[in-house]
This record gives sequence, structure tokens and C-alpha cells, in this order.
Amino acid sequence: MEIAIGVIGGLSLFIFGMTYMGNALQKTAGSKLKQILAALTNKRIMGVFVGAVVTMIVQSSSATTVMTVGFVNAGLMNLNQAIGVIMGANIGTTVTAQLVAFKLTDAAPLIIGAGMVLYLIGKKKKTKDVAEIFIGFGILFLGMALMKEAIEPLEESQIFIDILSNFNNPLIGILAGFGITALLQSSSATTGLLLAVAGSGLITVEMAFPIIFGQNIGTCVTAMISSIGANKTARRAAVMHLLFNLIGTAIFLIVLRKPVESLVFMITPTGIERQIANAHTLFNVINVAIMYPFANQIVKASKRIIRGEDLPKEGQLKYIDNRLIATPSIALTQASKEVLSMGKLVEKQFVTAEDALLNGDESLALEVFEMEKRINDLNRGILEFLVKVNKASLTNAEKDIVSTIMNVINDIERVGDHADNIGELAIYNVENEVGFSEKAKSELKEMFDLAHDMYKTSLLSFKTANYEIGLEVLKKENLLNKMEKEHRSNHIDRLNENICLPQSGIIFLDCISNLERIGDHSTNIAQLIINV
Repeated sequence: MEIAIGVIGGLSLFIFGMTYMGNALQKTAGSKLKQILAALTNKRIMGVFVGAVVTMIVQSSSATTVMTVGFVNAGLMNLNQAIGVIMGANIGTTVTAQLVAFKLTDAAPLIIGAGMVLYLIGKKKKTKDVAEIFIGFGILFLGMALMKEAIEPLEESQIFIDILSNFNNPLIGILAGFGITALLQSSSATTGLLLAVAGSGLITVEMAFPIIFGQNIGTCVTAMISSIGANKTARRAAVMHLLFNLIGTAIFLIVLRKPVESLVFMITPTGIERQIANAHTLFNVINVAIMYPFANQIVKASKRIIRGEDLPKEGQLKYIDNRLIATPSIALTQASKEVLSMGKLVEKQFVTAEDALLNGDESLALEVFEMEKRINDLNRGILEFLVKVNKASLTNAEKDIVSTIMNVINDIERVGDHADNIGELAIYNVENEVGFSEKAKSELKEMFDLAHDMYKTSLLSFKTANYEIGLEVLKKENLLNKMEKEHRSNHIDRLNENICLPQSGIIFLDCISNLERIGDHSTNIAQLIINV
């Protein structure tokens, strides 16, 4: 029982330290992750580089692959780019094993202490982030030390030695590596545990190799689970990850295992931890080198397994994905795209409401109401996403962006509400056979055009973050307010002169009031951009 508690405690500290260090590295990188992603082109080799670098930063190939599934699902990445990132992630994950093989367990308290001192005396956020990297790094090695200490008594256990002897069978090793990695959701954690056992002299490189194969397959489980509920293209990305590791394992198991084992002993004659770390690195690097020329075939195979295409549907979230929250800068960029998409739908609703009212078309008014439902769903989905992003580790600038987007989406949703109100006025007109005079129609059209122009310009100011474009909206605000007062006065005169019916007068005044409010919300959006 003491051994189990020691191993579980050490493994928990190892995973915590690795995660803590990864989060700190990610915060230190900050918006650079976005720049790294931007480096992605259709050149697959860049994808391999990006996958390796991002995995080194987040300290988890599973996290990188899950992010990749999220990027594909959000339309940020295509499958040709994704396969490169997936290959690179397998290389990047080997860094953890190489670090652990340095045997810095005795220095772990000193590393943690240095990190704490730096954290306490550091005043800048960047300094504290660097301090957290040291703290996480030290905790990782502290976990390794506890695991090694807990496992040491097993060196004299004949039962445990007999169990480990079964790992001479490669299939059992693969199943063990797969099962432990699938359970822990981390191939690096499995590698850490493997190195701890090896450091106690209980396992050889030959026995470790199949476990390494198995953990590479086991790490696919996280991405496969993550892809549930995603679009077909994202599910294909998860399938590509599985195919890549399955085929690579088969090649090594049948053909390359012995030659690579010999190469490991040639490079590293002694030191079991470094031998296993090098075996892990060589397996992944050689696997990428072999599979890289056949990347197109893997992409095609994923399309055969996951058939069909997703049909685009208006009013559905298409740019945001909860898997993007791990990279807040990218998540916020995608949230802005989603807001603009919602804004375009509101614009369509506005134009439809105008046509419904001025042309007395009940069917168009019903379309307005249907669009309102979709707009409300989008609004709710985006806000829920932003709330989750806001709980992540954000810079002050990113927190300001979240606040701005939330305010913008509120104003866009209110524009939709006013368009919905105009749709209701159109229904009232049709049901009660109320019409407008030509002059009233002309004035309404004039005000519709100006309100529409203000709204479109406000969306453009948000899209481009352009101060000057925002000012254009503010200039038109006074014009719209003046127009509303003039048209209100003119219509009251027409009512007094019996040119328009009282029922149409109510509809007219309600409509221009809604248009004036649309102008107010457009101004709010522009003002937010000006104040940024």
C-alpha cells in the first residue's frame, strides 16, 4: 500500500509540475502562439515545426492534438496543415523525456526554491511567469524522486519481477503503454513513470520500446474523445492522428525495432534513463521521417473513414470551439469572427424587416422572427464561450478585448431585437390592412437607409479596429437623431391633415423610434472601438 501511495503521489506531482510548467510557458509565450500558428502555410514542413514548438511550450502532445482538432473544427486549419502539426507534436513531446533523463531529482528543492524567490521578488508579470516555469520544473523532478523512492523496494519483489518479465512480449508492452496513457491522458506522464521504473533497474530498453509504441497509440484517445460532437473535418484530424501512430508502430514493431535499439546503444552506451529518452526521440523522429512523404495518403484515408461533408448552416456557431480556450489569443480572434458573422445575420434580418414593412409582406416578417431565434442562439453561444475564455489565464489586454466583445455583441443583439420589433409592426400592418402614404414611405426609406449605413459602418469599425471609421458613425448619429425628430413632426402634421390614418401613424412613429435606437446601438459599437 505504501508503494502504491508513493507512486500515485509522485506521479500526481509529476503531472502537476508538467502542467504547471506548461501553463507558465504558454503565458510567457502569450500572443507568440498566435504568431506561431500564423506561420502555418500549405507547406506541410511548417506544420511539423509548429506542432513541435507548440508541444514543447504546452508540454503535452495530447493538448496540441486537441487544439488541432479545435482549430480544424473552427476552420482555422485544413487537414493538410493539421497532419503536419500532428507529426510535429509527436516530436515535441519527446522533450519532456529528455529533460527528465537529466536526473535533476536531487536539485528539485533548490529549483523550486529559486522559483519561489523569483516569484516573490518579481514585480512584472513576465518575471512571475518565468518563476512559475522554475517551480513547475522543480515539482516535476520532485515527483520523479518520489516515484523512484517508492519503486525501489520492488527491486527485491520476485512477484513484481515476474510480472515485468511479461513485458518481453511486445504485444503486452504495447497494451500496457496504451492502457496507462489512455488512463492518464498523458504520454509524458507514462514516460515519466517508465523512467522511474527503469531507474530502479527493473526494466530494460528492449522492454521499454513496446511500451513507448503503446503510449503513442494511447495518446490518440484524448483527441478521439475530444472530436466527439465536432464537424467531420475535425473528426478526420483525430483519425489521422490515430492512423499515423498505428502505422508507425506497425512499421517499427515488424521492421525497425532491432535496428533502432542498436542505434540507441551506439549513441548512449550507458544510462538507462537516457537510453529510453533517446529511444523515445528516435522512434518519433524516424516515424515522422518515414510517414511524412505519405501524408497525403493519410489525409485521403481519413476522408474514406469519415465520409461526407458538413453542410454550412446559417445561424450556427462556426468559428469558436471550446478547445481553442487553451490559446486565449486565438480564441478571442475567433470570437471576433463569430461576432461579425452574427452581425451579418442581424444585418440580413434588418433588411428583411424593412422589406416586410414597406412592402406589406407577411412571409418576410415571419423570416425576421426565425432569424431572431438563430441570433439569440448565437448570442448565447458566444457569451458562454467568452465567459469560459475569461476564466483562463489572460493578459490585461486580453481581458479588455473580452469586455469589448461582450459589449459589442450586446449592442448587435439589441439591433436584432429592434429589427424584430419592426417585423411585428409589419405583421400588424398586414393583419389590419394599414398602409402608408407615399411621403411616409419615402421618409421611412430615408431613415432605414441611414440606420442601415450606420450599422454596417459600425461592424466595419469593429472588424478593422479602425478609429476613423468609428468616427464616421458618430458623425451620422446627430443626423439620424435630427431626421427622427423631423419625420416625427412631419407625420404628426400629416395625421392632423388626415393624409395618414391614425393606425399608420402609430406604426410610423414606433418604426422611426426603433430605427433611432438602432442608430444608438451602432454608435455604442463605434464608441467602443474609438475608446480602445
